[in-house]
Amino acid sequence: MDLVNWEYAPAPESRAIANLKPSYRMFVDGEFVEGAGEPLKSVNPATEEVLAEVSTASSADVDRAVKAARRAHDKTWGRMPGAERAKYIFRIARMIAERARELAVLESLDNGKPIKEARDTDVPTAAAHFFYHAGWADKLDYAGYGPDPRPLGVAGQVIPWNFPLLMAAWKIAPALACGNTVVLKPAETTPLTALVLAEIIQQAELPPGVVNILPGAGDVGAELVNHAGVDKVAFTGSTEVGKIIQSALAGTGKKLTLELGGKAANIVFDDAPLDQAVEGIVNGIFFNQGHVCCAGSRLLVQESIAEELLAKLHARVATLRVGDPLDKNTDVGAINSREQLTKITELVASGEREGAERWTSPCPLPDKGFYFAPTVFANVTQSMRIAREEIFGPVLSVLTFRTPDEALAKANNTPYGLSAGVWTEKGSRILWMADRLRAGVVWANTFNRFDPTAPFGGYQESGFGREGGRAGLEAYLDV
Repeated sequence: MDLVNWEYAPAPESRAIANLKPSYRMFVDGEFVEGAGEPLKSVNPATEEVLAEVSTASSADVDRAVKAARRAHDKTWGRMPGAERAKYIFRIARMIAERARELAVLESLDNGKPIKEARDTDVPTAAAHFFYHAGWADKLDYAGYGPDPRPLGVAGQVIPWNFPLLMAAWKIAPALACGNTVVLKPAETTPLTALVLAEIIQQAELPPGVVNILPGAGDVGAELVNHAGVDKVAFTGSTEVGKIIQSALAGTGKKLTLELGGKAANIVFDDAPLDQAVEGIVNGIFFNQGHVCCAGSRLLVQESIAEELLAKLHARVATLRVGDPLDKNTDVGAINSREQLTKITELVASGEREGAERWTSPCPLPDKGFYFAPTVFANVTQSMRIAREEIFGPVLSVLTFRTPDEALAKANNTPYGLSAGVWTEKGSRILWMADRLRAGVVWANTFNRFDPTAPFGGYQESGFGREGGRAGLEAYLDV
């Protein structure tokens, strides 16, 4: 047996576990109904096959859903004691956990992410958000927002395609815990797990109208955000759309939280444990194919260790397995859509034109589907597009620095401000950097660690407001 060049045998998960249906309908006022919008087809990005046809909402459907949410809030959910709301939320959490394998396979099919990530991260964390917020529902008087905090009313929520189920849980759970009702629009390329979550909500016997889920494209999101019956808007997505939403809502009195793009700096000092740092770098940029708003897409390495670190990084990235997302051995799955693959390809080409040194993993790519090999750019300067624009793909830009002050200046040289990472054995340096980095989240000697008890969010062009933890409750309370 060759212990140096051995290969993993295929270990595919069965797609039958997803219980895929030929068609899905929107969820309004406790029932699955046909929408009046143009149906969309959800495509498997790994094979380019159509998975299912999905009913979408029209303007009239948005109005109907918002009115259903208002009735549910005024007559039932907003008046319900927190301890009773908690029972429903806990029931949803438990049912997500019970159907975890089904949800993970469906997420992998619809999104393109590796099954091991959907199974080990997305679904468990989605359940954890409901479990956590169930605990808050009867304790809001002790959250620090006054003796009798009240819900806002109807929350309009628009979520992205990179973590479909997790983002739905991230938005819905705190809204319900605080006594609000919800109208949620999932991304048009990944609506399926949100609609299975609607099945769970129906099975949990949540009162009709408390949660409504409307598939559709950007026009449905715009109708929802601008609807006069919505009291609170929560959006996760691109900075460009976030700016449009903020402009549209200015002066309306609606409460708004935005979680937008990022260009996070992952900073490695010369005293960092390099092998550990390499694993953190790989996790920071290649997790979920780089489709992560807080991805560590800029690597800042102290000049004295740059050559050694790059060699280790190339060797490690070359071992990443790119391919079938349903294979349990796959490390990097499919890019979510042809449109996103085109954007990644164009930005990578700009990096080469501007003089950066490209290294791409020699891994084989499948013949069908939307795939992009993990890529690392060296000799990157701060003016290059690959150092300034969010690529949202498996592409890393490497810059160097000599002193902590230079690292700080380069890390903060971005219009974004969502996250950052620091790798060093000196606790004092971690605290010094974290205090000065303009980022909402700073990880120390790790990256991409999430927990429902911890607030998450950014500032500058990465948005505002916090989601998760006690701090995240404020966005859904009239305080």
